Amino acid sequence: MIPQDRIPRHVAIIMDGNGRWARRRGLPRYYGHKVGAESVREVIRTAIDFGIEYLTLYAFSRENWRRPSVEVEMIMSIFRKVLNREVEKLHKEGVKMVFMGRINDLPPDLQKLARDSMELTRNNSKLKLYLAISYGGRTELVDAARKMVSLAIEGKLRPEEIDENSFRKFLYQPELPDPDLLIRTSGELRVSNFLLWQIAYTELYVTETLWPDFRREEFVRALEDYASRERRFGGVKE
Repeated sequence: MIPQDRIPRHVAIIMDGNGRWARRRGLPRYYGHKVGAESVREVIRTAIDFGIEYLTLYAFSRENWRRPSVEVEMIMSIFRKVLNREVEKLHKEGVKMVFMGRINDLPPDLQKLARDSMELTRNNSKLKLYLAISYGGRTELVDAARKMVSLAIEGKLRPEEIDENSFRKFLYQPELPDPDLLIRTSGELRVSNFLLWQIAYTELYVTETLWPDFRREEFVRALEDYASRERRFGGVKE
């Protein structure tokens, strides 16, 4: 059993490997995304069981729009089905849903589903679930800089007022604390333009497991590994 004071407050996950999972089984790529949705469900349930406060899932990057249109359409279709099927259940379980990224890039019906989901669950607090869709870390920083420049032009922001704390206020979700743990599936050793500002001192955990196979046992293994670490935040252990 992991002591509660060793449980990360915020876990972020790069869900990678859906396409490879399907290809290894001779299946269409979209089938990997479909099975991957089941992993999302189990990870959310596990996060609730362990008392994790924030869970951020990298669901669809801005770069993912460059994939073949058929695959993108299938992914959007899966998003629709999952939201229509799961939001009410998540609401009953006390999950608050937040979508982060350039949500206006999504098809209009998905934008509405996202906004309706956030409105329905906005007062929940058992787990804050952040879904990064049409998200890119560099895009987030550029968008933040644009907001700051606009305020500076209007005379509402002076350069000397800008520091790390004030900069955070211009991020997509400034209330979201930095991740304590970032999990990457599929064995790739990169952060893929995810939460670039927020992961400065985040603990990284990489597993060879492809996302559709990442279930409760794998998640618990990552939490146990995190619990064994000594975080220093740039300091020196005495």
